[in-house]
Amino acid sequence: MAKPTNSDAQLMIQIAQWGTSLGVEEAMPQLFADDFDPNTADAMDNPAVRKMLMFGESIGTLTKHDLLSRKLVHDWLWIEGIWSRVGPAALKQRARFNEPRLYENLEALAKSST
Repeated sequence: MAKPTNSDAQLMIQIAQWGTSLGVEEAMPQLFADDFDPNTADAMDNPAVRKMLMFGESIGTLTKHDLLSRKLVHDWLWIEGIWSRVGPAALKQRARFNEPRLYENLEALAKSST
């Protein structure tokens, strides 16, 4: 895995700013609340799930194409934890729309740390 660069750091800051404008900091507590059930959450009905799927898939896509350091992302965000909370909803959407590519990059990023 390549060492993160200054360009990676600049992009990370831009993504963090984008996440703030999306409301990621409000979504995270909802997803990690004791009463949140990942197995019943639905991306179509839950804005927090939708935000994190879109945010995570974007980051996953950038890392897949080596535009952002995977090492830096895993040092910055707990991607595995995020996937554990929103992954079941993503898998339901894949089945519903019969589209295996939905959120595949977020899932791959989550699995890449193990």
